[in-house]
Amino acid sequence: MDRALKYEDVYLIPNYSQCGSRSECSTLTKFGPQEFKLPIVPANMKSVICPSVAEWMSENNYFYIMHRFDIDILAFLVSANEANWRTISISVGVNEKALDVLIKAASLMLRIDYITIDIAHGHSANMASMIERVRRSFPDTYLIAGNVATAQGVIALSDWGADAVKVGIGQGSPCTTKDKTGFTMPMFSCVWDCSKLPKERGFDFEGEPSKNIPIIADGGIKCNGDIAKALVARADMVMAGGLFASCTDSPAESIKVGGNEYKAYFGSASAQNKGHNNHTEGILRNISSSGMTYEDRLKEIKQDLQSSISYAGGRDLACLKKVGYHLA
Repeated sequence: MDRALKYEDVYLIPNYSQCGSRSECSTLTKFGPQEFKLPIVPANMKSVICPSVAEWMSENNYFYIMHRFDIDILAFLVSANEANWRTISISVGVNEKALDVLIKAASLMLRIDYITIDIAHGHSANMASMIERVRRSFPDTYLIAGNVATAQGVIALSDWGADAVKVGIGQGSPCTTKDKTGFTMPMFSCVWDCSKLPKERGFDFEGEPSKNIPIIADGGIKCNGDIAKALVARADMVMAGGLFASCTDSPAESIKVGGNEYKAYFGSASAQNKGHNNHTEGILRNISSSGMTYEDRLKEIKQDLQSSISYAGGRDLACLKKVGYHLA
């Protein structure tokens, strides 16, 4: 690529299709130890996911990551274990409190299927230490770590013990990291670059996509077509915030303005989320309510991805890895 690309900078090129009906196309995806209906995950943010939504997602075979802000994660784990949820997935930071919760969960022999270590700058000494310490308590749990924005970051987190890596810095709509710090990477290029393995890693792919470090593309999703573009860029799972915060049953506060309904969507590093103004890198955005429930939105995403698969010339998500693109 000659320039860094956002999803909106890319047009996908259709291939010949033998698909008789789009409804025949499969959107099933294997991520870690489980298979899910879609390669989409709501952002692990307070205005996007909550325990009741997480339970619904789990029991309906969709992947989720429970957020870590102002919530008793241990109580969440106990409740999910007692109810024997299909999928138990949480996120933690890198502080001692988070580690204590995981040590306590291990002592109680609580099942955790997925743990996400989630910090703004994942390519860091703090992340390396936390991965090593989490592995002591949960050596077999599928471990996701992030966020990073470079192939070097992906490789480092994998070497430190992560099973999958979340990529994307400063590209979410309520995120102001790019404005306050100058650091960011447009998401199509970010995912594309992060899915590569350099030669010094010992793999002779000559720039071909990495097959052994799963990627979650986090940020920049404005419409369902962007999900397909993220998968073309070699993401394994795609994280979206606003698409779900705008749902009628999201935990985002509903606001009426001039007879129109909006949902209060804010970044994890915003003052609204942190409760103070120190080192904030996020804002509050009142976004229009979509009028859809989570179930409605996920049904729409499935149908749109089935259409993407049809245009790509295949019958399942694997065909999107073979799609070319033009620049806008």
